[in-house]
Amino acid sequence: MELSGDELAGVVDLFGGLTRAELGRAVEELGFKRAVDHDPAALDAAVDDARESYHLVAVPRNADEEPDGAGEVLVAGPVAFPTLPEGAADLPHILDAPDRDIDRETAGEAAREQLRADALAAAKAGDADRASALLDVCYDLEAWAPVDTDEFRERLDDV
Repeated sequence: MELSGDELAGVVDLFGGLTRAELGRAVEELGFKRAVDHDPAALDAAVDDARESYHLVAVPRNADEEPDGAGEVLVAGPVAFPTLPEGAADLPHILDAPDRDIDRETAGEAAREQLRADALAAAKAGDADRASALLDVCYDLEAWAPVDTDEFRERLDDV
């Protein structure tokens, strides 16, 4: 079952955030409800793509704060328009995952750190297409969370 970045963001947003394992179980449940096979490898690739496009942001968490010891929680990111896939509204009743209240400032700082690394990589590689996409992320991120991306925009403008 293929889910877009916005749909993955919609699923994690139902709970405020999900670990990667919890998101996997949620998508597996959706597949069961739709009578389609769940492909964990395809989901891993979709999550990686959603993180790269900033539809999802990984927020570091204290391992002792998470029941499964997860070090990060995925939240809907600055470019996402969270959309619930068909059947997802029942997930909070089916999935044993806590509701999380992730601070937007904390999520914004995690996204900013990811953007810093991505901007540096795009600049080093001279990747103008990626730099252009990341410039758009800069503006979305500043509207989404209280962070400043001026230094990244300057670096990306030079690519």
